[in-house]
Amino acid sequence: MGNVIHAEPTDLLAVIRLRRGVVGECRRVSHLVPLPAEGPIPMQLTALCGEIILPSDAEVLNRIGGMPCEACLARQARREYRALR
Repeated sequence: MGNVIHAEPTDLLAVIRLRRGVVGECRRVSHLVPLPAEGPIPMQLTALCGEIILPSDAEVLNRIGGMPCEACLARQARREYRALR
């Protein structure tokens, strides 16, 4: 019969920042947020840095815009490094 490989669903990463007026300009950084590959968007989004973001308070970007969240970038780099090992 051969080998059967079961792939686990992977998370998609979205670039999200809080909308203007929700927080001050200095807190409007671009976060990396894992989203489920299937199903609805969760009621709360958790950025890689641990920041909790409500979808109604956020805007989705097509690329990192403005200042990136350094903690999110560092955690993503570590995730990619672990995936290569």
